[in-house]
Amino acid sequence: MKPQTSPWTYIPTLYFAEGVPNVIISTVSVIFYKKLGIDNDQITAWTSFLYLPWVIKMFWGPLVDIYSTKRTWILVTQFGMFCCLSLVALSLQLPNFFFLSLAALTVGAFISATYDIATDGFYMLALNPAQQAFFVGIRSLFYRLAVLFGSGLLVVVAGRLENSLNNIPLSWTISIGFSAVIFAILFIFHRFILPVPESDTPRQTQKEANNIPFWDVINTYFRQEKIVAILAFILLYRLGEAMLLKIASLFLLDKIEQGGLGISTEEFGWIYGTFGVLSLIFGGILGGVLISKYGLKKCLLPMALALNLPDLFYVYMAYAKPSLILVYPLVSLEQFGYGLGFTAFSVYLMYICKGEYKTSHYAISTGLMALGLMLPGAISGSIQKAVGYPLFFVLVCLLTIPGMIAIFFIPLKEEANRSTN
Repeated sequence: MKPQTSPWTYIPTLYFAEGVPNVIISTVSVIFYKKLGIDNDQITAWTSFLYLPWVIKMFWGPLVDIYSTKRTWILVTQFGMFCCLSLVALSLQLPNFFFLSLAALTVGAFISATYDIATDGFYMLALNPAQQAFFVGIRSLFYRLAVLFGSGLLVVVAGRLENSLNNIPLSWTISIGFSAVIFAILFIFHRFILPVPESDTPRQTQKEANNIPFWDVINTYFRQEKIVAILAFILLYRLGEAMLLKIASLFLLDKIEQGGLGISTEEFGWIYGTFGVLSLIFGGILGGVLISKYGLKKCLLPMALALNLPDLFYVYMAYAKPSLILVYPLVSLEQFGYGLGFTAFSVYLMYICKGEYKTSHYAISTGLMALGLMLPGAISGSIQKAVGYPLFFVLVCLLTIPGMIAIFFIPLKEEANRSTN
């Protein structure tokens, strides 16, 4: 690696590029499909299955090690993402845009999941241990800024274009096309700026490929103490939030006569995509501070309550239809609680990754986490359509209970000892 290449020149942009596709595929797609007239049940079902690549990415992760370098994988996937986002933008101008854009987003999801693997691997190869520790917070910050860019800036721009052009498909074509251009710029930038670590080499032989202990990794993960309780916790902790995740956006955007709040695209960009994301970031930062001070054992249940209790705000908004000035703080508080609760969840996923295969175990845990989001999200639209928004949000609140009960059965003794050292 060239000694003069500072991580400050590429770590922020690498993780910004990691966050943008994720937020467009998982969040922004829900918004533009709603604005383009797709039904709630179709939106939630199809966009939830876009999580699948993140669920199963552990199965092709070894291929990133075997073939080519992490640097090459990063560049190829960034260029591939530019192509996919361009196709999404262009497809919105066609009559069969839903099928075409979903196909492009599906390919983009696989590319994005592969980019995640390559980027995290490159991070460990290009930085020494001290740099890795220092830049953990930096990479997280720029990932969150990417979320702010996608769900905030892109949506606000699309909303303003909707008002000025009076053409919803064209507005979103321009907005998504803008994100594609950014990926083209990132690809060119990284092509010249990324270092070439000496250790970033592919495993050249099939024999080396066969030595990857994939089934050993799987077996050691599922032979953990109290694995049933751990699996139940991972899959159920965010069950209510998984049901709420996509419907919350649709509820804010839906017309009042259809049970929603009738918020415009631009207003949504400010409420949910800007102030909401900022609140989530602050909640995540505070969660990290509290856990480092008091330990995960003491913080997990209170932070689970912080995650789940604000779901009651959506019950209130569905029944009362409050004014816009009240929607801002209610959504922000819900996202702040989500930041606290998700931080505790993330720390626990790292806590259970012990022994020789920590990285692979974490990939399994995050895959299960994505599965816990994908399946409830896929059916959330059909349930909401059947019962309406008010009863749906009541159901969401009830579904938060199993995950909180699971907390009392998971192993957490060792962390309590470590946190007091």
